[in-house]
Amino acid sequence: MMKLTINNHTYNIVNAKSFWQKFMGLMGQKNINYGMLFKNIGSIHTFFMKENIDVIVLDKDNYIVDIRQNMQKNHIYIAQKKHKKTSILELPQNASKNLKVGDYLTFISE
Repeated sequence: MMKLTINNHTYNIVNAKSFWQKFMGLMGQKNINYGMLFKNIGSIHTFFMKENIDVIVLDKDNYIVDIRQNMQKNHIYIAQKKHKKTSILELPQNASKNLKVGDYLTFISE
C-alpha cells in the first residue's frame, strides 16, 4: 500500500499487481475513498463502475501527462500514444481538481 497527498487530503493507493486487481480496478465500488495505480498500461475502461472517477496518466517519472476529471462510467480511455511507458492512476471523483499536466506526484510507501 502507498499513500498520496493531494490538496491536504491523503489517499491510500493500491498498486494493482495481480491479475485480479488489474481486472477489477474500482469496478463495482461505491463511496470510493482510495486510488489504484496501474503501472505500464496505456488504457482503462469504466464499464461496471458505480461512480465517476478521476483518471491521471503518469509518465515513467510520475509526472502528469494527462488528466480526465469526473470520467463517467461506461467509457474507454486510451492514453496518448506519444507517451510511452505510462501508468494510470484512478482516484475518487474530483480528487484531481487542483492538479495540472506537468505536476509531479510523490507516492509514499508504507
